[in-house]
Amino acid sequence: MDRHEDASRLQRTRKIQELNDRLRKTGIGGKVVLTRAVAAMGAPELTDLLRRVREFDTFTGGNDPWGEHDFGEVIMDGDRYYWKIDAYDVNNPGFGSPDAADETITMRAITIMTAMDL
Repeated sequence: MDRHEDASRLQRTRKIQELNDRLRKTGIGGKVVLTRAVAAMGAPELTDLLRRVREFDTFTGGNDPWGEHDFGEVIMDGDRYYWKIDAYDVNNPGFGSPDAADETITMRAITIMTAMDL
C-alpha cells in the first residue's frame, strides 16, 4: 500500500469517527436505540448513563481496533453498560452501509445496552 492509499484510508476512518462521535455526543445523524432494560431505568439513572455515553473518550486498541469510535463501555454504580454504533445502508436498512464515511447513503444507529443484553 502506498502513502496515497494510507492517507485516503486515514481520511475515511477520521470521517467515520467524526460521524460516530457526532451521533454519540449529540444524537444528530442517526437513531438512538435503548434496550428494554435501559429504557426501564428511572429518569435520573438514564440521564446519568446518557451523559456518560456522551462523555466517553477512553478509546483503545482493545475497544476501538479500527479507530472508528463505534463501541464503548461505561460503568455506573458497579454495573456495566455498552454502546455500539452500526452503519446501515439507507436504501437497504437490513444491510451494512457500502460506505460508512458517506452520510448520504448511511443511516447510523447507536444502541445502548446492559451487559445482560449482549
